[in-house]
Amino acid sequence: MHDASALPSLQDASRALWLATLSLMTAFMQTPAPAHRLLMARRIARNFDTLREQDCFSADCRRSFTRLAARWSGIAEGLRVEARG
Repeated sequence: MHDASALPSLQDASRALWLATLSLMTAFMQTPAPAHRLLMARRIARNFDTLREQDCFSADCRRSFTRLAARWSGIAEGLRVEARG
Protein backbone atom coordinates (compact mmCIF):
# COMPACT_ATOMS: atom_id res chain seq x y z
CA MET A 1 0.00 0.00 0.00
CA HIS A 2 1.33 3.42 -0.96
CA ASP A 3 0.93 6.46 1.22
CA ALA A 4 -0.83 9.12 -0.89
CA SER A 5 1.17 11.88 0.79
CA ALA A 6 4.39 10.25 -0.44
CA LEU A 7 3.32 10.48 -4.07
CA PRO A 8 4.33 13.63 -5.92
CA SER A 9 1.51 16.04 -6.51
CA LEU A 10 0.53 17.41 -9.89
CA GLN A 11 1.80 20.77 -8.69
CA ASP A 12 5.22 19.26 -7.91
CA ALA A 13 5.29 17.52 -11.28
CA SER A 14 4.36 20.76 -13.05
CA ARG A 15 7.13 22.64 -11.29
CA ALA A 16 9.57 19.90 -12.23
CA LEU A 17 8.47 20.16 -15.87
CA TRP A 18 8.99 23.93 -15.73
CA LEU A 19 12.53 23.44 -14.42
CA ALA A 20 13.24 20.78 -17.04
CA THR A 21 12.00 23.16 -19.73
CA LEU A 22 14.38 25.87 -18.51
CA SER A 23 17.21 23.33 -18.71
CA LEU A 24 16.20 22.42 -22.27
CA MET A 25 16.19 26.09 -23.24
CA THR A 26 19.75 26.41 -21.88
CA ALA A 27 20.82 23.29 -23.77
CA PHE A 28 19.22 24.65 -26.94
CA MET A 29 21.37 27.78 -26.74
CA GLN A 30 24.53 25.71 -26.27
CA THR A 31 23.88 23.12 -28.99
CA PRO A 32 25.17 23.88 -32.48
CA ALA A 33 23.70 20.79 -34.21
CA PRO A 34 20.60 21.84 -36.21
CA ALA A 35 18.86 18.46 -35.86
CA HIS A 36 19.26 18.50 -32.09
CA ARG A 37 18.09 22.11 -31.90
CA LEU A 38 14.97 21.21 -33.90
CA LEU A 39 14.12 18.33 -31.57
CA MET A 40 14.74 20.46 -28.49
CA ALA A 41 12.61 23.33 -29.81
CA ARG A 42 9.74 20.92 -30.47
CA ARG A 43 10.03 19.47 -26.96
CA ILE A 44 10.16 22.93 -25.38
CA ALA A 45 7.01 23.96 -27.27
CA ARG A 46 5.21 20.78 -26.15
CA ASN A 47 6.30 21.34 -22.57
CA PHE A 48 4.89 24.87 -22.63
CA ASP A 49 1.65 23.50 -24.11
CA THR A 50 1.45 21.09 -21.19
CA LEU A 51 2.31 23.75 -18.62
CA ARG A 52 -0.35 26.17 -19.89
CA GLU A 53 -3.02 23.58 -19.05
CA GLN A 54 -1.99 23.25 -15.39
CA ASP A 55 -4.28 24.99 -12.91
CA CYS A 56 -1.51 25.20 -10.30
CA PHE A 57 -0.08 28.17 -12.24
CA SER A 58 -1.76 31.57 -12.26
CA ALA A 59 -3.80 32.70 -15.26
CA ASP A 60 -1.08 35.23 -16.15
CA CYS A 61 1.56 32.53 -16.01
CA ARG A 62 -0.53 30.22 -18.21
CA ARG A 63 -0.96 33.04 -20.74
CA SER A 64 2.82 33.44 -20.79
CA PHE A 65 3.18 29.69 -21.35
CA THR A 66 0.76 29.98 -24.29
CA ARG A 67 2.88 32.73 -25.86
CA LEU A 68 6.08 30.80 -25.21
CA ALA A 69 4.62 27.63 -26.76
CA ALA A 70 3.76 29.60 -29.91
CA ARG A 71 7.20 31.20 -29.99
CA TRP A 72 9.02 27.88 -29.64
CA SER A 73 6.75 26.26 -32.22
CA GLY A 74 7.78 29.04 -34.58
CA ILE A 75 11.44 28.47 -33.80
CA ALA A 76 11.02 24.76 -34.48
CA GLU A 77 9.23 25.48 -37.75
CA GLY A 78 12.01 27.85 -38.81
CA LEU A 79 14.61 25.19 -38.07
CA ARG A 80 12.59 22.61 -39.99
CA VAL A 81 12.34 24.86 -43.04
CA GLU A 82 16.03 25.72 -42.80
CA ALA A 83 16.94 22.03 -42.66
CA ARG A 84 14.95 21.35 -45.84
CA GLY A 85 16.95 24.03 -47.64
